[in-house]
Amino acid sequence: MILIREAIPKKVRQSISDAFFKPIQLLMDLLDALLTPLQKLIGVNNMAYFFVLPNLLIFGIFILLPMLLNFYIGFTGGTSFAIENRPWVGTQNLEQILTCDDYTDANSCQEDYFWRGARNTFFFVVTQVTLMVGLALITAVALNGDIFGRGFFRSVFFFPVLLSPVVVALVWRWFLRVDSGLLNALLEDAGQERISFLTDSNWAQFWVVMITTWAEMGFYTLILLAGLQSIPASLYEAGQLDGANSFQRFTKITFPLLMPTMTVVLVLSLIRAVQVFDVVYVFTGGGPGTSTLYIVQYIFREAFGEGTQQLGMAASASLLLASVLLLLTLAQLFFARRGETE
Repeated sequence: MILIREAIPKKVRQSISDAFFKPIQLLMDLLDALLTPLQKLIGVNNMAYFFVLPNLLIFGIFILLPMLLNFYIGFTGGTSFAIENRPWVGTQNLEQILTCDDYTDANSCQEDYFWRGARNTFFFVVTQVTLMVGLALITAVALNGDIFGRGFFRSVFFFPVLLSPVVVALVWRWFLRVDSGLLNALLEDAGQERISFLTDSNWAQFWVVMITTWAEMGFYTLILLAGLQSIPASLYEAGQLDGANSFQRFTKITFPLLMPTMTVVLVLSLIRAVQVFDVVYVFTGGGPGTSTLYIVQYIFREAFGEGTQQLGMAASASLLLASVLLLLTLAQLFFARRGETE
């Protein structure tokens, strides 16, 4: 690079430098001319609010305002998207959702699709979060050890996180098809019958759990790996000198010190599991029947489904979902802090 630089005439280098830096300098001078009077007007300490103002505006327009509108729409009726054309109905939508003769039987509820989605979401959250956190912990412990190709395997486990959920769903849908799916082709070559993975309710539920676990596990593995690497190696050396075996070092040192990180992983994975939508919508569309219909898809169906467009019902269901998520998150944080103090 030095030889190439020296081969360029000095005047040419100077002209290139001027062409590159002069626009930047002009821009800096312009910003200085604009911000100096403002700084004198509001003071140096208040300039921080000016610089975070764009982010606050984006947050207010795209997050806070839709939340407030959603809260209002949850207490209105009708099918119009215009706020002024929606009549106020109070808690009618919530009462309709919560009206059931037997909460364990979705068919006895006025909004039976909501309760089918709630039941499916509950079983999905329990199975998927348990499986994913367990596998993420095992994987993080393995990747934290001194193994061959550790950097390569860390990249491999994180790679699915970079993929679009739509791409993940489409690839797995092709992989599991009955007629031209790769897995069924392998089963047929092994002398087995082809299996309708996408039209059998039990198999569809199973694969939804497995696919979402495969797609998201790398993110939580990375968080747990960071927590493992923050544990001082001297603690393990002291435990080894005291005669503790690998299992004892894990249960007495690793797991207790990893609990704060584990709490973060549990909260994030729980919220993500309750909000599952994109992968399932592309993969099964909620079917077969309503076997993979979850709460968020019910909300989408009520708001934008063909022949429904019950925005008030969808908004009320989202408020119930937000309340449940808030309570679960607060409960997890409470028990985590209680465990730390004991």
